[in-house]
Amino acid sequence: MDKLRALEYVVATARTHSFSAAARELGVSVAAVARLVSTLETSLGVKLFERNSQGIKLTADGASYLNMCQPALRQLEQAEDSLRGAASRPKGTLVLGCPTILSQHCVIPELPSFHARYPDIQIDIRTVDKPTAIDANVAELQVLFGWPEHGGMIQRRLANTRSLICASPRYWATHGIPQSIPELEQHQCLLFRDHEGTVIDYWEHECDGIKQSAAVSGWLVSTHRDDILDAVVAGLGVGRFTDLSIRELLKSGRLVPVLLDWESRHAPPINLLYRSSQRRLPRVRLFIDFLVSVFRRMEEERDPTFRVSLPPERPDWYRRRHERASATPR
Repeated sequence: MDKLRALEYVVATARTHSFSAAARELGVSVAAVARLVSTLETSLGVKLFERNSQGIKLTADGASYLNMCQPALRQLEQAEDSLRGAASRPKGTLVLGCPTILSQHCVIPELPSFHARYPDIQIDIRTVDKPTAIDANVAELQVLFGWPEHGGMIQRRLANTRSLICASPRYWATHGIPQSIPELEQHQCLLFRDHEGTVIDYWEHECDGIKQSAAVSGWLVSTHRDDILDAVVAGLGVGRFTDLSIRELLKSGRLVPVLLDWESRHAPPINLLYRSSQRRLPRVRLFIDFLVSVFRRMEEERDPTFRVSLPPERPDWYRRRHERASATPR
């Protein structure tokens, strides 16, 4: 058990009188706060909090325990203040892991403003698609699509996305625009193979409670989303992409979305992952704040046509792996 983190959770819960408020403040899940506080209580053999319908408050033992911990907490605060003072111009190398389509289209365009403010922080971007990738071991922060298995890392939702079915103007002019999701089976759909090896060839969408799906196919499959994106922009087929990763291509008209009334429940959210110990580093803390603000602004500036109204759900093929998503029993 990480007792320092547990104590941090106890302090936040005591201050806010709520596991959920403490979780929001700390950027972790409510379950993580409740679980670690409970583990600490078991370790100490006492109840630190009284839980009732009015909320959560410290027990006498809990108040005594926190009071005895105050000298250590003050020393920790002094050490952090000293570190922040020495880091008034934070420096060092920040290692970020993320897929290339996110780094190219979401992160890198925003980096000049971060660099102007913190010129002594160097950014080292590694291509990482999952928490167990080789370069994930050295990444202080990971920005990932989907529902990653994070193995004890802190996970924070940066943004929800909208899956857009797109092609170039030339492709639609030549092949016609589909009027329903099943009609996509008559088109050349260029497909992404995810990091677990599943070709995502089953596209499910919903409109006003009505569901439609298509088992799509085409002549090109790639494990790199940017390969598929380049081919679709070149007019070679239809692709499905998260809206935040193709904003500039949509604005320029190089990609044209269709079937906008149909929304996917399985649009992969964008997540931030990091180890709790990393958050104490000034450069990491600053970059977390930067990423949160970047993706919040992207969501606020989203075209109203691309509204996200359906809560994201992990698709069945994600749980039961097959070579192709369309092979998952339904």
